[in-house]
Amino acid sequence: MNVGSIKENSEEKRVSITPDSAKNIISLGLNVIIEKDYAEHLGIPDDIYEKNGVKILNSSQEVIQESNLLLKVGCPKSEEIELLKKNMIIIGIFNPSKNQTKLREIQNKGINIFSLELLPRITRAQSMDVLSSQSNLAGYRAVVDSVYEFQKAIPMMMTAAGTVPAAKVLIIGAGVAGLQAVATAKRLGAVVSATDVRSASKEQVESLGGKFLTVEQDENLETKGGYAKEMTEEFKKKQSEMMREALKKNDIVICTALIPGKTAPRILNEDLVKLMKPGSIIYDLASEQGGNSAFSEPGKINTVNGIKVIGVKSLMNRLPLTASNLYSKNLFSFLRNLYSKEKKDFNINLEDEIIKQTLLKESK
Repeated sequence: MNVGSIKENSEEKRVSITPDSAKNIISLGLNVIIEKDYAEHLGIPDDIYEKNGVKILNSSQEVIQESNLLLKVGCPKSEEIELLKKNMIIIGIFNPSKNQTKLREIQNKGINIFSLELLPRITRAQSMDVLSSQSNLAGYRAVVDSVYEFQKAIPMMMTAAGTVPAAKVLIIGAGVAGLQAVATAKRLGAVVSATDVRSASKEQVESLGGKFLTVEQDENLETKGGYAKEMTEEFKKKQSEMMREALKKNDIVICTALIPGKTAPRILNEDLVKLMKPGSIIYDLASEQGGNSAFSEPGKINTVNGIKVIGVKSLMNRLPLTASNLYSKNLFSFLRNLYSKEKKDFNINLEDEIIKQTLLKESK
């Protein structure tokens, strides 16, 4: 059985198979094949893959034709879809809500699609959790980028010329990315606070040294899977009032609030953004899904009243090597669960919650 992977589009720098993960896949009794110069852009030449037992082919077409299972980062391009064969398996992060047409076309060819952002939040699936592994990096990078754009020092400094006060950082959304942002900002010496609709986040934020800002509510705004629910209008009003006071005091705001499969909640409207001091930073990790902040556009920095509003696009491309290492490990863990050594075949066991939830259902 051949596991293959090809280069992604020109905007995506991550790869699905690293030399180490290739070695692990081969240890299961599978063959690994990749396209020529597959990870050259990451400084990984083909000969390192070859030393680990990987077969190198000249083109993506050859790889697809020889593969029983194809590992991807993003959704296949139209020309790649044409090459896919019946009974193949493809695994990646396919964003079903945005790529319905392409994914339906793939399903119509008799191909099984596993989209790993649909993984259930259970203990057994933690090693496969692509959202968590990539979000951890996103939270870290958000702080690094914000500090780069901020034109003041972050930690408090006692100098002969006077004291430099510590910068104040507010994290909106205390999920995986938000908690990593709290930890990173705290390590840099900032005064950190965070807010989230899930009351369970309070203990996590405080354990990292942050202050938790909360809105009193009776309703539980956390799903069974641990994600945030969409907020009620009454909650949004209370949250807005709390934000008014917080924004006047903070120098950097990092927005990480996302609801899987839906447009990102708009938390900072135009008036709230303008409450911040000139020279402040708003870094919006949710900009590609509609944005948590007004004036946020993917891939752009917009300056409003001296406030920089940074919209993020393809953030993992700024840490592609680390992101690829983590992503490839997630894929290997999923593959290990899917492959039966006894049968020497991929076992699509729909009684397995992990397989059942990640396998895309055919549209009727």
